[in-house]
Amino acid sequence: MILTYHSIDDSGSVISVSPAQFRRHMEILAAKRIRVVPLTEVRDTPGAVALTFDDGYENFLTHAAPVLAEYGLPATVFPVSGYCGRDNGWPTQPAFVPRLPLMGWRALERVVAQGIGIGAHSATHPFLTRVPDEQVREELSGCRASLEARLGVTADTLVYPYGDSDARVRRLAAEVFRLACGTRLGFLSPGDHCFDLPRIDAYYVRDSRWFGRLFSRSGRSYVAMRRWVRGLRGGGSGGGI
Repeated sequence: MILTYHSIDDSGSVISVSPAQFRRHMEILAAKRIRVVPLTEVRDTPGAVALTFDDGYENFLTHAAPVLAEYGLPATVFPVSGYCGRDNGWPTQPAFVPRLPLMGWRALERVVAQGIGIGAHSATHPFLTRVPDEQVREELSGCRASLEARLGVTADTLVYPYGDSDARVRRLAAEVFRLACGTRLGFLSPGDHCFDLPRIDAYYVRDSRWFGRLFSRSGRSYVAMRRWVRGLRGGGSGGGI
């Protein structure tokens, strides 16, 4: 299972999980003795969980990183390289998403020093299926190159902005990365395409009762229901933020 977090804050927005809820999630993982592994290992570790954080919000450093360190848990942060040190006001951002500060390069250096992984989330957060091949390559290769040059890491994993990909985008991503995640709401299965891995957005399981049930049959039924509802609302397989 791959879990998706964005902002760790108390606003209650569609991209937010509160600091208290996040801590409770990590407590549940520890209490249930769920194995948490780096994203690159989750496909080869049955029953394990990988933690991913999209966009690189500044509150990751203040609210998530200390809890991860306390429990000794790995995670991967996916910054938007062209917006590091700014806020999430990229041109394609929906109006209902709150404007929040993103980590700058020095903050990301602190994240790396803690042992947190870094992956790519594009340079400017566009809908990749709507731009030509060369721009897709620039968004993906440019993001990876910036992250690696500034942070001294290997940024060989990708999260598509908005979960937006198709066969063309996945082919181009495969030129640059070893795997990629979308926002298709679901549990990992052996047949999943390694450049379209499903994830479960923590927004849907903010309530710790549902989070705990993710590891049971009722949790699978709940995720299936949420996927169906999101499809009815037009989210499709990539209805993410």
